[in-house]
Order: sequence, then structure tokens, then C-alpha cells
Amino acid sequence: MASSVLAPVQERGRAALEQLGLPNRRQEPWRLTDLKRLAAVSELPASASPLSTSLPASLDGVTRLMLNGFDDPLAGQVLPEGITALNAEELEQALGHTLDRCGCAQVWPVEFNHAKAQQILALRVRGRVGPLELVLAAGAGLNATRVLLLLEEKAELELMQVLLAEGASAHSHVLEVHLGQEAQLRHGVLATADGASSLMAHLAVEQEPRSSYALTSVVQGWNLGRVEPRVVQVDGQAETVLKGLAVTGAKQQLATHTAVRFDGPEGELDQLQKCLAGGQSHAIFNGAISVPRDAQRTNAAQLSRNLLLSGRARVDTKPELEIVADDVRCAHGATVSQLQDDELFYLQSRGIAAADATALLLRGACQEVIAQLPAAAQAWRPLERVMESLAP
Repeated sequence: MASSVLAPVQERGRAALEQLGLPNRRQEPWRLTDLKRLAAVSELPASASPLSTSLPASLDGVTRLMLNGFDDPLAGQVLPEGITALNAEELEQALGHTLDRCGCAQVWPVEFNHAKAQQILALRVRGRVGPLELVLAAGAGLNATRVLLLLEEKAELELMQVLLAEGASAHSHVLEVHLGQEAQLRHGVLATADGASSLMAHLAVEQEPRSSYALTSVVQGWNLGRVEPRVVQVDGQAETVLKGLAVTGAKQQLATHTAVRFDGPEGELDQLQKCLAGGQSHAIFNGAISVPRDAQRTNAAQLSRNLLLSGRARVDTKPELEIVADDVRCAHGATVSQLQDDELFYLQSRGIAAADATALLLRGACQEVIAQLPAAAQAWRPLERVMESLAP
């Protein structure tokens, strides 16, 4: 069923890539990207084997679905009551709608996914359902997947997405989410790799009035990473919370590009993006907020906080506000700093060794975001994974 729906999408994607070619530095969204690494990702063959690493058991009460690009994620699974798979007609009607609404259906990473994706998981959520965990993991090569979630009016879901990779592999992932009126989605993303893999993840979210969307993302260990959450409040009166942690080391490059648009009044946004950059790595953040004239009484706050852990690391941060409405409360800010000498001195004066003092401060910086992940994340030890990557 999915393959028949994806076939015309793949054809359109391949035609679009032929016309677009690879991105170039003259295009503002790609100005800072290492395009040689991107070209290497585009040439990877499709993955045909599972991840060799064993996975931890999921927590009690959590339904885990595996997406590896070739096996049916629903085979042998019993979905929680209130979650059903879309049929072919529903899928064909809904696929791509939210991408269009968010204005990202024709950007390069999405067209690349259109051309390469072999698998789609499409689910409808009714009422309040049990927690769901989606694990995206495959062996060497390119793993291209799509997920579509339709949350009906007043539906509630806690979703944990885990993206894993090892060696010369890459993920291309596109998620579309439609939130009906008064629907609530608490969404966690843990994307972790061993430093040699690449990631392109595009999240498109469409919110109807009085809906709530809370995204917490923790991204670490990618040679080349690009994470792009895009949210549209279609008639305002919705709540969006974005909390992100990006951690880089060695010569890795990780970019986070977010875009939030308010198409109606009385919308709310609370956004915090933290980057920790060590080694000779490069962390990038671009956060765009659009408040057109119809979005009166919008309340939006965005903060980018960055820590340089090495004299050779680099951070580029660019918060953007485009405000046309005249009755709004909007604020944004960005900081780039190092660990504070006075804080390190205070801890060492209390008998804590220098290395332990540094680790304690880094742990606190990471925990502020990691603590917001859904409960299902505990099985994956997110804080320990991040701290292991920061160890000298």
C-alpha cells in the first residue's frame, strides 16, 4: 500500500533533484554548510541491513515501532487503543499537506527524501493514548523514512523518536504532524551517532486553535547534521514549545534551522536552543519567527545559548523575527560564551577536581533540556550518552 502511494512521490522527487542540483553557498540556508559532506550523503546507496548494535528494552507501557527503511514497522504489532493506521485513500489525501502548509514541500532535503524514501508510517490518533516510541535505525548506507501523524480533536499523545546510526551511514527523515483543535503532542527526539554518520531531519507541524505542541530535541555525534523543525499555527490561539540541545565535537558540523509562523491571533511560543561545541566542530542555529498582521496579541520568546568548549570550535547563531502585527510581545536573544572561571573556581575551592567540576557544569547545562524529554527516553540514557561524548 505505502509503495503504491510513494511511487509518484519518488518520481516527482527525482525530477526535482535533477532540476535543483545540489545546494550551493549562494543560497542563504546553505551558506555555512559543508557541501562536500552533503554530496557524499547524496551518493550513498540505500541501506539494506539492520543496525548491528543491540537496543535497550523499552519502558513498561511504551509501544515501540522500528523503522529501518525496508521492514514493515506494524508487522506483528498491536497498536495502543486509539491509534490506527491510515488506509491508502486517507494516506494519499493527507500526505504532503502539512509540508505544503509549512512552505517546505520543495526544499532540497524534503525533495531528497521524496526521491529516496521506501517506507512510510502513517497513523491516526483519537482520544488519549499510551506512549509511543519510534526507533529509526539501519546499517551502512542511506535510511530514508517518512512518518505522518494525524491527531484528531482533543487527542493526546506522548511520542519519543530515537534516531541511531553507526559508521558510513545516513538518515533522511521527514515527519508531518497535523494537530486538531485542542490536541496535545509531547514530542521527544533523541538523535545520536558515533561521529561518522549524517542526518537530515525535517519536521513539519500544523496546529489548529487551542492545540499544544512541545518538542524537545537532543542531537549529538553526527559528522554532518541538519535538523529543521517548522511549525505553523494555522489560526493562532495555539501553544508551541521548542527546546533543543545540539552537541558537537571533533570536526563535526550540526545545523538547526527552525521556523515558526503565526497565521492567527493569540499564539504562544517558548523556544530555547542550546549548543555545546568542542574540538574543531561547527554548530549552527537559525531560528525564524514570522508574525504577520493577522497575528495580533502573539506572545513569542526565543533564546539561543551557546557554549564553546574549545578554542577551535565555532558557533554561528542567527535568531530572526519578522513582525508585521502591532500588538505583540516578542523577544529574542543569543549568547556565545565559555564555561565561567568563577564557577569552576568555586567548585574547585570546595575540593572538586578540575575535570569533575567541568563535567558537573556541562551536566547542568545539558540537563535543562534533557529533563524535558518524554519518560520513554529514560531507556536510552540520554544524559549519559551526551556526557560520554563530551568526555576528553
